[in-house]
Amino acid sequence: PELRKDPVTNRWVIFSPARAKRPSDFKSKSPENPNNNSSSCPFCIGNEHQCAPEIFRVPPDPNWKLRVIENLYPALSRKLDHPNGQNDDSSSELSGLGWVVAGFGFHDVVIETPVHSVQLSDLDPSEIGDVLIAYKRRIEQIKQFDSIKYIQVFKNHGASAGASMSHSHSQMLSLPIVPPSVSTRLNSMKEHFNQTGKCSLCQVQSKDLLINETSHFFSIAPYASSFPFEIWIIPRDHSSHFDELDNKKAVDLGGLLKLILKKMALQLNNPPFNFMIHTSPIQVTDSELPCSHWFLQIIPQLTGVGGFELGSGCYINPVFPDDAAKILRELNVPI
Repeated sequence: PELRKDPVTNRWVIFSPARAKRPSDFKSKSPENPNNNSSSCPFCIGNEHQCAPEIFRVPPDPNWKLRVIENLYPALSRKLDHPNGQNDDSSSELSGLGWVVAGFGFHDVVIETPVHSVQLSDLDPSEIGDVLIAYKRRIEQIKQFDSIKYIQVFKNHGASAGASMSHSHSQMLSLPIVPPSVSTRLNSMKEHFNQTGKCSLCQVQSKDLLINETSHFFSIAPYASSFPFEIWIIPRDHSSHFDELDNKKAVDLGGLLKLILKKMALQLNNPPFNFMIHTSPIQVTDSELPCSHWFLQIIPQLTGVGGFELGSGCYINPVFPDDAAKILRELNVPI
């Protein structure tokens, strides 16, 4: 066993290979089998009237390729009474039990394809790039609201990963606060920068952790992976905010994301998974930009989280990232 501390997440991870079979034997015990019944799916083309209001579609005509809509069951309310959506720290109140902030925010759904049976990894790189640019476009719209502090883009694929709809989609949740894990990540990266003078993600050079790379991005199994076969996709050039992504880099990222999802499905028996885009808060100081670097995290759902993880904040991973990276790096997948 070995303990590693991640300089990005500031999290300790216990690597305990004795708790697992060979890393190459890891397979999802409950592979995701998408439901291909599109007749009653509100996300399918032709069923737009069953959805919550639309924000925009691409292209803007009946034969759309993707749509961004409001979530029918939002975690936060865009209808709370905030003048021009303005909000600041003075709106926080300390009650007898803790801090309270009004639940103003935006909860959106990105429908990635009009066809029910098509998954994100089935799209070509330019089509996945269109999805990524849709995230960017929506982020730019939401940034006009001073009350929004952080925007989390995420995808749940498979019921056990939190997806309530089998039609390929992702979500965006815009928050009036900066979540604690985001603050912890930024503080950890700032501490690393102060100690070394370098961004912790720009510094990742280990060939043992590398999976695949392109002109603008590279994918790794992170040094202190919290989960078996966890993958990060990182921009080569230092970039603090995801919405700095341009069209060319979006297509490049789309190709790498497609390859990684294909490899993960083949090696791990098409597991349910989550991906999250870790970016900077909307309002960051100039001094924080050199140490803040966005990345996309992919977590296949292969193991559960138990009492030790919930109680300690530490994770036990039965697969060393070096082994996971080697297996995925050497896996040939036709695209």
